[in-house]
Amino acid sequence: MTVTKATIASEIQDQLDIQNKQSFDIVETLLEIIKKTLSSGDDVMVSGFGKFSVKDKKQRKGISY
Repeated sequence: MTVTKATIASEIQDQLDIQNKQSFDIVETLLEIIKKTLSSGDDVMVSGFGKFSVKDKKQRKGISY
């Protein structure tokens, strides 16, 4: 099963009994916080779920035609 932002927002809406717009705003805010934290070079740890971090990798060679 693929979990999308819409799926998450729908679950939040059902569990908290709030409007659809509010649940989408919550999901968007959470994702923005995660993106800003990662872009600043810090890791994001969600207890009981996982750790997100950015890793530098070497560039890969592409195919030139």
